Formats: sequence, C-alpha cells, structure tokens
Amino acid sequence: MVTAPDTESGLSATAADAGPDSAEARKERDRLTVPAGLAALSLDALASVAYGPEAIVVVLAAAGAHGLGFTLPVTIAIAALLGVLTVSYRQVIAAFPNGGGAYAVAGAYLGERVALVAAASLIIDYILNVAVSVSAGVAALTSAYPALYGDRVWLCLAVLALITAVNLRGVAESARVFMVPTVLFIIAIGVVIVAGLLRTHPATAPSDVALAGQVESVGLLLLLKAFASGCSALTGVEAIANAVPTFRAPRVKRAQRTEVALGALLAVMLLGLAALIEKFHVAPDPSGKTVLSQLTDAALGHNLGFFAVQFLTMILLALAANTSFGGMPVLGSLLAHDNYVPHLFALRADRQVHRYGVLVLAGASALLLVGAQGDTQTLVPVFAIGVFIGFTLSQVGLVRHWLHERGPGWVGRALLNGFGAVLTTAALAIELISKFSEGAWLVCLAVPALVLLFERVRVGYEHVGEVLGLGHLPEPAQEQQALVVVPVGAVSRLTREAIGAALSLGDGVIAVTVVHTDEEDEAAARALQERWRAWQPDVPLEVLHSERRSLTKPIVDYLNRLEKRAPAGPGGFERIMVLIPEVQPRQAWHRLLHNQRGAVLDRAIRRHTTAIVCRLRFRLDQW
Repeated sequence: MVTAPDTESGLSATAADAGPDSAEARKERDRLTVPAGLAALSLDALASVAYGPEAIVVVLAAAGAHGLGFTLPVTIAIAALLGVLTVSYRQVIAAFPNGGGAYAVAGAYLGERVALVAAASLIIDYILNVAVSVSAGVAALTSAYPALYGDRVWLCLAVLALITAVNLRGVAESARVFMVPTVLFIIAIGVVIVAGLLRTHPATAPSDVALAGQVESVGLLLLLKAFASGCSALTGVEAIANAVPTFRAPRVKRAQRTEVALGALLAVMLLGLAALIEKFHVAPDPSGKTVLSQLTDAALGHNLGFFAVQFLTMILLALAANTSFGGMPVLGSLLAHDNYVPHLFALRADRQVHRYGVLVLAGASALLLVGAQGDTQTLVPVFAIGVFIGFTLSQVGLVRHWLHERGPGWVGRALLNGFGAVLTTAALAIELISKFSEGAWLVCLAVPALVLLFERVRVGYEHVGEVLGLGHLPEPAQEQQALVVVPVGAVSRLTREAIGAALSLGDGVIAVTVVHTDEEDEAAARALQERWRAWQPDVPLEVLHSERRSLTKPIVDYLNRLEKRAPAGPGGFERIMVLIPEVQPRQAWHRLLHNQRGAVLDRAIRRHTTAIVCRLRFRLDQW
C-alpha cells in the first residue's frame, strides 16, 4: 500500500543544480506554478459557483420566501466546511507529496480496502466531473443557440476531444491555455458581486416567480438537504492534493499555496453570491434562467456585461473538466505503482503526461456523454457523491494520523478533522438518501465493482511475481539446446536474413513451408524445393500440407509434434523457437500493401503451443 512518501529535498536540489537545458530543467518547465495550478486543477471548483448556489436555492424554495432567507446561513456553513477541507488538504499535501489525496491517506492509516474505496470513488467523481462539465458548457451554448440542441452530443464529444488533445500536450501546456479564461471568470464574478453589493436597487428586477405553496416553516431536514446540495460546489477541492507531483519544486509549498488560494477564492465567491441572492430576493426560475444569470442581470443590467459573464461562465463550465485530467492520471499512476491497475498507467510521455490515464478518462467520459445524450440533468444526481466519500475518508484518516503522530498542536488538528468528518459524512448520507432513486444507486454499485477489479489486478500481478520469483535470487543460468523453426514462403533476401539470424540463435534450424493440396500449389512447392536445393543453405526444408487452405493449423500441429518427441538432455532440444521474418516498409501507410500473416501466425502459435515466438522485422530502407 501507499507509505509515507519521501521528502522533496532531493528533487528540489536536483532541479536547482541542473543547468538551464538539462533534462531535469526541461521536466520542471513542464510542471505547474501556483497560477498555472489554479488554471489546471481548480476549474471544477471555481466553475461550481455557477450551480452550487442555485442548488441551495432550489431546495430552500420549497419553504417559500422565508426559506430563501436561509441561503446565506447555509452558504456560511458550506464555506466553513470549505475552510476545514482547505486546511485538511493542505496537511495532506505536506504529509503525502507524492499525491494521491484520500487514497494515500486511507492507505496509510485506514487499510488497503478502505484506500481502494477512496480511489474508486475519486475515479468515479473524476469521470462524472468531465461529463457534467462538458455537457453543462454545451447546454449553455445550446441555450443561446437553440438550433444546435439536436447536435449536443456531437458538440460534447468535440469539446471533450479538444480538452483531451490539449492535456496530451502536457499539464503545463493545458494550464497556459486555460489561464486566461480562468482569470477573466474570477474577475467577472468579482465585478458582479461588488456591483451588486454597491447597488441599492437591482439594475434589472429578478423574475417574479411564484414560490410553490409559500410554505413558511423551515425544518432541520430541509436545511441539511440544502447544505448537502450546496456542497456540490466543493467538488474539485481535493484535486490539488491528488496532483502534487505535477507542481514545480518546491512542490509542497506551491501546492499548498494553490490550495489556499482556491479555498479563499471559492469562499469569497460563494458568500458574495449568497449575499446577492438574499439582497435581490432571487428565486428559481422555471423558464430556465439560472440564478447566476439573474444575479448578473440585477447587478450589471441586461447589457454587454451580462452577456460577457454568461459567455465566460459557459467557457469555464466546459473547461472545468480539465481538473479531472490533472488529478485522475496521477491517481492512476499511484494505483499502478501499487499493482492495482495495469502498469501502463504509471508511464509518462515526454511532457510528463500520464497518457494512458488521460485517454481512459476521456474514453469513459465519452461513453457517459453518449449514454446520457449530452443531458446534464441525467448526470447531476450522482455527481459529487464520489468526492464526498473521498472527503470523509481523508478526514478520518487524518484523525488517525494525528492520534498516531501526537506532534505539537495535534489535539486541535484532530478535533478540526473530526469535525470535518462529521460534516462530510452528514452531507454524504443526505446526498445518498435524497438522490438514491435518481441514480445514486449506480455509485453504490460502481464503487465495489471497481474495488473488486483493483483487487483482481493485484492478484494477477502477485501470481506473475510468484511465477517469476520476483524478490528472490534465481538459480544459476544454464545453457539450453534450442531448435529454431523458420516459416518461409520463397527463396529471397528476406529468407536469407531470417536463416542467418536463426543459425546464430539456435543449435538446430528447420525451415517450414505450408502447401495446399491442389495441383497449382503442389507445383509451386516443387519449384520452391528445387530453388532451396540450388541455394544450399545447409538447413532442411519441411513441407507441410494443408487440406483446408489454413496457414496456422499445419504449423501449430507440426510444433506440437516436435514438442512431444523432442528429447531432453545431451543432443536433444529443450526449447523450440519460431522465428517469423517480416518486412518493415519505409512508410507507415505501406503496411496496407503487405499481408498480416506474421501477426496471425504469432497469435496462433502463442495460443496453442509452448514455443517461443520471435517476429524479426527487416527494414527496407536498410537494404
């Protein structure tokens, strides 16, 4: 499992000592600064101000105008939880600079199974975040241009492809692309809040919406439900702690500053918008006008500023998917390091990109978008449940951490994390109960399914390790007699190269050719045998007959006969190898001009025999 990570001093020293053009210096340039970290890893959280306050208002509207008066108190409670989470994840960054967030904390202090639950829930949240963000951004576009509504699925896939392509260029590259819209969005929301607070009367009166029933009583259950719904604004807070390795050295300090900056910006925007909601008496509009657009109308008026804010909101909602592309690939690499997912997820490209994690995230999100037909409301009911599982496990794990470490101030920190665990558990329970029939049950099935998958992968790797004796010194290597079988179809330069390679590899060499039982092929076989005798390669040519015009079956049957009768010991062959000669064309598209017999034969031999297969490719441009 994940253990307490190493300090980052060694990495920092290496980066500092390296020259400006060294490999390490180039790697550092592909990592994130604090502003770039906000742009690459915080878009999900920052964009949530477009739907978080509205989620609170929709719930409180059930209690009429009196219920809407609790918008600010509920938002203050959410901001308090945001403060607890910000401090908590700042501590997680310091304790686990290799990233992983809740997965790393749970692995160190709550056990293997709990850590896998945290990882599974975060992966589900990352995939849902991409799907929800992209569909929400496209929904804003189709609201402005209704004629595009029928093409919303294709638009979603196009936006997803664009974000994926940018992230395959590198996390730092994606941060540069998204930095400008992020800054403009923060400024735009700030202008709306300041202008609204300075106004004595709204520039444009909010929609006159009749609140159903005009109920005046506000119960604790309603407030808790509003709190849980509003907590959807906190998704993305954990992404920075999950992706610490993507920051420039000193990684911990930069990641911590980014986490604090995100927490402060998000709290100010949420509280400012909640204050405007109460000031302008904004309520849900059944016509589809969002709470944020009503607040912008009231603060700025229905003018160019209004459309600018709406456009920036649409852009940032679509780009908020980038948070997942920054967090999930790093989490996948940690899981691969612990043998819970294929090791491909730990590989990095030249620009420090976990390419396979990016592609799998994009593929899973595309399937969700197609399955939901690009409809945001189909995806929202299960959104944020996964991240609150991670929040809760992270808080509980940190309580165990402080109880174990007992350093200076550990009591206060343990109480803070314990209080945060209670709040996130309550929010999670309310989310599950209130949204279970709307799709939350899917998360309840998906999390254990992913955990089971992780464990099966781990068992598979453990079996491979036992068979290979990993971690143990093997017995001394011994020479083995090998027979090399070379499939041939003609006497050519390729055949000469293959026979030469086979003679250098094995103690005995046999060439084989497959002949179909018809008059024309029999004549071709006799011609091949005559040319073989004329060439005199000192290697026997075995002719295999096929009645069903199959290439693979005669060779597979021949190899099985060899394996049965090949004697072990002196003079015998203990190993059979098959050397398949192939041509590698000068141009990639030239491969279409050649048959794929080598691949077909390779697959059949590996599946039906114990022979070792070697595909020997000869480049035409070297001849």
